[in-house]
Order: sequence, then structure tokens, then C-alpha cells
Amino acid sequence: MAEIAAELVAVERKLWSGNATIVTAQTTEGEIGVLAGHEPMLGQLIENGVVTIRPAEGDRLVAAVQGGFISVSKDKVTILADHAEWASEVDTAAAEAALNEGDRDSRARAEAGLRAVRRSQEG
Repeated sequence: MAEIAAELVAVERKLWSGNATIVTAQTTEGEIGVLAGHEPMLGQLIENGVVTIRPAEGDRLVAAVQGGFISVSKDKVTILADHAEWASEVDTAAAEAALNEGDRDSRARAEAGLRAVRRSQEG
């Protein structure tokens, strides 16, 4: 399968960079999948979304993201998130508690984190 260079970057850190076979992201216009050869575009990420990366080699990667943008050029897809964390980093007990007790930002991050965990378990 053809590959495209991909990068996932949050304000506080770079999460991943490499070649991928597909990258999916939830945008304000709906979920988008990007393959090699995709038309150039710019999209806005939703506030409590999920990004999935299928690396050319290795296991699927799933991240919870809070806002930001996806930029697709002829040969690269870049995800610039306000905040992002891998599904494997999500403390599900703390996230579930934050859904009921946290402020608006904490609830949004918790919701995104739990979505990412569920998506990573889908296989």
C-alpha cells in the first residue's frame, strides 16, 4: 500500500512522525481519512476528537486530541493539536471521574480520552 509522511504534534510535545498508510481525524466537517495522493486541504479538528494513524510498520496508533488543525499537502499530512495524548496514556478511572466532577475543559479531555481508548480497543 502507498505511504504518506505523517506527523502528530501537540503544543506541549511531538507525539509521532513517520510514514503511514492512512491517517484519520475528526474535523468540524466530519471524519476524514487521508491516503497517499490525497488532495491538499486544511481542516479544523473538533474539540474532543480522535486521531488514528496506521504506520507503514507497526501497530495502529490512536490519540485523543483537543482542537487544532489537519493540514494535507501533496506528500504529507500534519496534525497540529492544542492538546493530544495517546490512548495508552489515558487513565480511564480518572477520565470517568472527570466526566462527572470536572470543569468543562476537564470533561472534554476526559471524553476524548475515553473515545480514544474505545477506538484503540476496536482492533
